Amino acid sequence: MTEAYIYDACRTPRGKGRPDGSLHEVTSVALSARLLNAVKARNGLEGHVVEDVIWGNVTQVGEQGGCLARSAVLLSDLDERIPGLAINRFCASGMEAVNLAANQVKAGAGQAYIAGGVEMMGRVAMGSDGAAIAVDPSLAMKTYFVPQGISADIIATEYGFTREQADALAVESQRRAAEAWAENRFAKSIVPVRDQNGLVILDHDEFMRPQTTMESLGALKPSFKDMGEVMPGFDKVAMLKYPHLDHINHIHHAGNSSGIVDGAAAVLIGNKEFGIAHGLKPRARIRATAKIGTDPTIMLTGPVPVTEKILRDSGMSIRDIDLFEVNEAFAAVVLRFMQAFDVSPDKVNVNGGAMAFGHPLGATGAMIIGTVLDELERRDLSTGLATLCIASGMGAATIIERV
Repeated sequence: MTEAYIYDACRTPRGKGRPDGSLHEVTSVALSARLLNAVKARNGLEGHVVEDVIWGNVTQVGEQGGCLARSAVLLSDLDERIPGLAINRFCASGMEAVNLAANQVKAGAGQAYIAGGVEMMGRVAMGSDGAAIAVDPSLAMKTYFVPQGISADIIATEYGFTREQADALAVESQRRAAEAWAENRFAKSIVPVRDQNGLVILDHDEFMRPQTTMESLGALKPSFKDMGEVMPGFDKVAMLKYPHLDHINHIHHAGNSSGIVDGAAAVLIGNKEFGIAHGLKPRARIRATAKIGTDPTIMLTGPVPVTEKILRDSGMSIRDIDLFEVNEAFAAVVLRFMQAFDVSPDKVNVNGGAMAFGHPLGATGAMIIGTVLDELERRDLSTGLATLCIASGMGAATIIERV
């Protein structure tokens, strides 16, 4: 089977997903098109040079609806003969776009793809597409649906994580993120966002709060306690599913959960012949990809079984992985991953994560693949694994290996 290589990985900075955020006036299609233009310019691509643009976005309604991928191609400087495919695997949409593209290349269905994703959470509200699992009683009752924040608190309760542990992880994420920016570790990947006049409107991740301390987090109220204990009483739903629990320990809040932000990311994937034809040097090969379904109520445990699956399928062990990117949707997700595999915190999210940067749903999966690649190169290491939990109970993972 043909190998699939990563030739480039880039992203926009993440903007605050609210009216005072720097990217609030930029539409989803415009941000996507600007990043596609960056991939074209960075790699000297001309003509019908890639087979397809596969683009993830989660809330596929309004300006993010109508096959956003194709719209972005048409707005960009790419050749109009390049089609576009919009996909949605919730929080792993950007990663699934990359994985799908890689597997298409491996199967011989085209020499190269641009894959990634976008989410403008400040412009298209999360949940505004009316997901059936949350709003259709016939499905919500069958699956014991609870909101993701409750799911995160169930994980904390089930696996014994305290608020202090979650807050400490959040403080460390902020510290690492600030250090990474201070040392310019993202320089290879960041594509500044410019306005119509060519002026830079955002060149850094603006959601970070490097002043965060245990004391400042300690002053925050749990975000999901009232919806769990009072109305609509989701704790009772959870305990119907998990009767061995006599309560839910609500430890998550705005400081130890991922932030609502805007952003986009892209990865250029191709076979060996594509690189030779265009004078490009591969940075890594995509060694393995995986996805899995999990319990839809606790919902966010996917990184553990999908990592077990991808390692098993590829004949690897956890010791073969040099660095991990585990999306920080909530602190308990990462705590559970490290607990399950006995992985050192020194190998996980070494430049911070979504608790510091925010989580632009459709883009994050592609972002963390680029992040782990950059860091493998910086440290002269070989192999990285990126993984995310996914709404409604799924997990996705990608293993890359430098070449």
